[in-house]
Amino acid sequence: MEMCQSQGTTEGQDDPQAREWLRRAFEKTARWPAGFKGFTADLMINADGKEVKGNVTVKSPQEVVISLDDPDLHKWASNTIGMIAVHRGPRTFEQSDGKSVLTLEQGESHPLGRTIHIHDALKSHYRIKDNRITQINRTMGPMKFTINIEDSAVTQDDKYLTTRYTVYYFNPQDGKLTNVESFSDTHVRVGQADLPASRRIISADNGAVAVKTLLFSNHRLF
Repeated sequence: MEMCQSQGTTEGQDDPQAREWLRRAFEKTARWPAGFKGFTADLMINADGKEVKGNVTVKSPQEVVISLDDPDLHKWASNTIGMIAVHRGPRTFEQSDGKSVLTLEQGESHPLGRTIHIHDALKSHYRIKDNRITQINRTMGPMKFTINIEDSAVTQDDKYLTTRYTVYYFNPQDGKLTNVESFSDTHVRVGQADLPASRRIISADNGAVAVKTLLFSNHRLF
């Protein structure tokens, strides 16, 4: 898990230290290589014991095509794999959070590291420790969320690739917790890219706990 692209702003005065710290963390985060043309894979989805097979083609975050004979799971899988493509897609720091004014919170001693404020439309702020993004906070319309990044693998390219994280969703009006999702990912190296091999999501919503898994197999690069 890592940063989604932010919209830039000119408010405030940019902090060179914050920019350097975030750039280092950005450059240590694994992405698909520049020029990546996408992949296809077979899918197996298990939603609380209900199994459905299909396949997926991913060419970009905007080009995710899924074949699956279940309308509800089709929508869920499309959204889930689309977000994987958004987070993993190739881009530069300047195309992402580097477009925004960045400032550093002063006087902190937090277990997850220092806070960097990204002065964007999403009111984002991250925590960074040891050149790694450890927490992401955003507000998107009626949704406010915090992502705690708990575990990462180190790729062949010496980049961090998130393997476990938890998302906490809050009501922006009263701050109450509305949902929690726990993500566990594995990956497989195909050519020069680390592609998704599995994703498990455990979610708590409206008094119930649901578990869904996505298994990718037979990957083929374009």
